Amino acid sequence: MSQYGPPPDDPSQPEPGQEGYNPYPPQWEQPSGPPQPPNPSPYGEPNPYAQQQTPYGAPANPYAQPGAYGQQPPGAPANPYAPTARPDRPVFGFGGYAGWFTRVGAFLIDQVLGLVAGFPIWIGYALLFADATTRTDPDGTKRVVFHPTATTTALIWIGVLTSLAFFVWNLCIRQGRTGASYGKSVLAVRLVNSDLQAIGPGWSFLRQILHIVDTLPCYLGYLWPIWDSRKQTFSDKIMHTFVIHATERVQRPY
Repeated sequence: MSQYGPPPDDPSQPEPGQEGYNPYPPQWEQPSGPPQPPNPSPYGEPNPYAQQQTPYGAPANPYAQPGAYGQQPPGAPANPYAPTARPDRPVFGFGGYAGWFTRVGAFLIDQVLGLVAGFPIWIGYALLFADATTRTDPDGTKRVVFHPTATTTALIWIGVLTSLAFFVWNLCIRQGRTGASYGKSVLAVRLVNSDLQAIGPGWSFLRQILHIVDTLPCYLGYLWPIWDSRKQTFSDKIMHTFVIHATERVQRPY
């Protein structure tokens, strides 16, 4: 309908008083059905750039993607002290909590590799015992006397350093960055936080220190995963960490 006057006469329209006369020509008729929202485009075409509205009136974000960091193990409480999600750390799919025997198997693999890393210690101690002598005191007590040499001392110190280096690399740096020590990698389990993300080297080191809590009393914390619903030790509960079967690595959202 034009806003500058009535529409032009249509010769096909009957005159007033004749049969079929319609005082509201087709261009004036209102469409049937529910009212339609006004089209913001002045050219009659829908605006492809118009923002969609959410049910609460806020514009929807067309670029929003489902974040991988929102996932959590079933029944796991969120960690209020956890650092914000890091895009440089992997996020894993949840395939169930790792059982006690699986965790023990990973621990034993790491221990064997640690013994291999500290192999110079055993060579140094073997040489030290080989050079040892037995002495009898005036009261008849027999004692073993060791005679350390520069070679045995150097071997023992080298073994201590290699063992410490392997511990830091395997259980702190590697496990913190990838979620798995060598033992966990063999058994396809990962150490993650409540966001199913690797916890980082610093937090992994702190968790190793907190294993002291698992030894008190009588190593009860190490046995706790046997009956715990989320298979956590005491240190895991303090750190809000979980050992899970990792089904796949979730694509990072960037």
